Order: sequence, then structure tokens, then C-alpha cells
Amino acid sequence: IMITIIVGYSLNYIMMIKFKNRNMLHGHLIETIWTMIPAITLIFIALPSLRLLYMLDDSNNTLITIKSIGRQWYWSYEYSDFINIEFDAYMLPEEQQSNKFRLLDVDNRTLVPMNSEIRMLTSASDVLHSWTIPSMGIKVDATPGRLNQSTFPINRPGLYF
Repeated sequence: IMITIIVGYSLNYIMMIKFKNRNMLHGHLIETIWTMIPAITLIFIALPSLRLLYMLDDSNNTLITIKSIGRQWYWSYEYSDFINIEFDAYMLPEEQQSNKFRLLDVDNRTLVPMNSEIRMLTSASDVLHSWTIPSMGIKVDATPGRLNQSTFPINRPGLYF
């Protein structure tokens, strides 16, 4: 709002003076000033926002860390906090799928405790994958060679796809 008011006032002033002050038309100093003031304002807005975004993503009160690795036709999961548990989650064959959960259910489901904060580390072994739980609003891209992190709370019991 402040930037719009200053620029609007400057334009109105230039249009109303009937070219009495010709230095305003070719003034490099004023152009530099009205370019630098919005840039500095945006920097002062961005710095606290970046700090808050970092603090939201850096949660230290997680109960369990799960590493999920996207593979060609399945996901591999690793629980490494307490004991090393590793398993693969393959999609169920067509004859074992119910009509309600078609192409969503797997043979080994990932179990997490309720009323806890979960840290999910995702990566991929071959191509880009997307690890998502739409009902919780979580989507993390699994990229080969990168490790992405997401934290989310489990507040209610249920079966999430």
C-alpha cells in the first residue's frame, strides 16, 4: 500500500506541474530512489518470512522418522529410530483389490502412532515420484539424489491412502 501511494503521488505530481520542473523527467536520482525503496521494503518483509518458514520445517519434537524411497513400481520404507525395520509396499494385485480401494491399497501398510509428530524423509531411486496423503494435505516430491523432509501430525486414527 505504501509503495502504491508513493508511486501514485509521484505520477500525479509530475502530471500536474505542466513540465515546470524538467529535472523530474530525466532524473536518474529519483528513479534510483523509487527503485531502491520498494526493494528494501521487500527485503524487510522477506527476512522474517524466511525465518518462519525455516522454523516450521525444522521440528525437533518428532516421535518417529520414516524414510520412504520411491522405486519403479513400489515404495520402500525404513524405520531407523529404534530398530532397523525395512519393508517394501507393493500395490495389491487386481483380484485382491476391493472396488472401494482400487489401485490404492498395498500389501504392507505403514503404521504410525496416533497423537504424534512424524518426520517423513523421501527420496527416489530412479525417477521422480510423489509421496502424498491427500486427506491430510501432505505432498512431498521424491527426487533421485535428493532427500526431502516433511513433518506432519497424526491426530486421529484411521486408514490413510
